[in-house]
Amino acid sequence: MIRNENLNRFPRAQLMSGPTPLEHLDNLSAELDIDLWLKRDDLTGLSFGGNKTRQLEFYLGDAQQKGADTILITGAVQSNFVRSAAAAAAKLGMQSVLQLEERVPDMGSEYYASGNVLLAQILGAEQMSYPEGEDEPGADAALHARADELKAQGCTPYVIHLGLHHPPLGALGYVVAGQELYQQMPDFDAVIVPSGSGATHGGLLTGLALEESIASVFGICVRRDREKQKARMKTVLQNLADLLNIDAGFLQDRIDVWDEALPPGYGKVNAKTRAALEKMARTEGVFLDPVYSAKTFAGLLDLIERGKIKPGEKVVLLHTGGLPALFGYQKELVGNPA
Repeated sequence: MIRNENLNRFPRAQLMSGPTPLEHLDNLSAELDIDLWLKRDDLTGLSFGGNKTRQLEFYLGDAQQKGADTILITGAVQSNFVRSAAAAAAKLGMQSVLQLEERVPDMGSEYYASGNVLLAQILGAEQMSYPEGEDEPGADAALHARADELKAQGCTPYVIHLGLHHPPLGALGYVVAGQELYQQMPDFDAVIVPSGSGATHGGLLTGLALEESIASVFGICVRRDREKQKARMKTVLQNLADLLNIDAGFLQDRIDVWDEALPPGYGKVNAKTRAALEKMARTEGVFLDPVYSAKTFAGLLDLIERGKIKPGEKVVLLHTGGLPALFGYQKELVGNPA
């Protein structure tokens, strides 16, 4: 187990309302013939909740220690991360600059006006645009250019980076979450998580591994295909291990990613995703978001179908929140996705 003093080396803003519930899904357990639990990180307490709150505790703790008064961050137009960052900044008395990437093509007007976009406007965040969705270094450079302008105005900006060449402070939030989950229920067989930036996936895998949990951690690809995401996860886990001064080898050996629910790509709703979203809502009364958690549940259903998750196994599905994005996806959810 990683010692508390190791994590306590990192400054941390208090944004979480407390440990999130671990809820048994009775109806789906019976239907799917597994023992299914939902880790409710949609209930982290800040601004509609979601997994980004855990990550922001460490980013904004670092920002506070450095005397920052303005947070700059990049995400997709309906990014939960940028909305959560704007809310966290407001809570801590900071300003926020949100750079929105054109990551999801051919979306309707609701996508650009409702959901997280609307919430960010209510929060008073400055918004700027970046024309590409797969250019992390370019997006980071654009934020630094805006940060330089803010410095010239007397502000103290803090950039939360996309690129892999920066310490993954946000992943520390899911090292903590892995420990929290293990304390709640140490004897499960598998945990199913979305795998995008890699911070949630990598942090949770690390936290569980350091608790000596032998549970499988399945990362469901929500942005890149399996091979690209596996390569990214190796880098994320190495960077996280460097941050914690531990060996990365035993972590990288446990990478397991699946991309069957990904097509046609990030932020796009396919038939499997919509079916998974509807199944969860109509069976358990729990809403999932179309970008992360619904694809993660679709990935779990695929793992069951392929025999990777066996009858009777105790499985934890991580609910990462993101529910405001539902309102930006009205066309996709009531139409006929490919």
